[in-house]
Amino acid sequence: MNVWSSLGELIRRMPSHAESILLFMAEMFRSFFAGDPENRRKVAFSVAMIALSAKMAKADGVVTQSEVTAFQQIFEIPESETRNVFRLYELAQQDVAGFEAYASQMAELCGDGDGRESATPLTEDVLDGLFHIAKADGVLHERELDFLRVVGSIFGFSDAAFDTIAARHVSLGEADPYAVLGLSADASWQEVQRRYRELARQWHPDFMVARGVPEEFLEIANQRMAALNSAMSAIEEVRSVSENRRA
Repeated sequence: MNVWSSLGELIRRMPSHAESILLFMAEMFRSFFAGDPENRRKVAFSVAMIALSAKMAKADGVVTQSEVTAFQQIFEIPESETRNVFRLYELAQQDVAGFEAYASQMAELCGDGDGRESATPLTEDVLDGLFHIAKADGVLHERELDFLRVVGSIFGFSDAAFDTIAARHVSLGEADPYAVLGLSADASWQEVQRRYRELARQWHPDFMVARGVPEEFLEIANQRMAALNSAMSAIEEVRSVSENRRA
């Protein structure tokens, strides 16, 4: 059973009263995907992206066509499952549970299956996807950034780790290039090179697909690599200028 048919089956079993969505999802994931961790991760990523983007839209107060287009860049939804996907989106928006409760549940679903909430590559993928949708209209609004920062904290990312993710999408000032790599400006050139190689390997599309993100997420992988390469170029330029001045 592929990810979309699995997700469709999960949503078809979902009760119509929104108050039970979070509890229902937790119970269903424990039973429906028992013994199938690979499919569980893929469906968990999809559920997290759909539910949290719905909550983000509600927090922002408006859903633009550009945000819908950005969502479709991440997911190529089969026509047969479109109704189920939008049912989950609408139920998440209507749910009386706050987005914090959703983020906590999504952290558990996207975790390693041990019931603990902690930062993982998959939850980082979710944050990158949410940033991609939030900035689709050309502006990352303050309410959206606040929403993403709280979600990141619930996912287990420190302020510094969140800033590293945010730096791939928005300007954080002069520290941008180093923030993208998660390093301080006094890092050695060897540290910069080593970190660059680590991130390039971690963000390779093959590794991302293996941990549960859909192949369409390649758009985000390309954005990550573009930000990483841009940061490296900026660091090289600054250090080259500095070395020439010393010479």
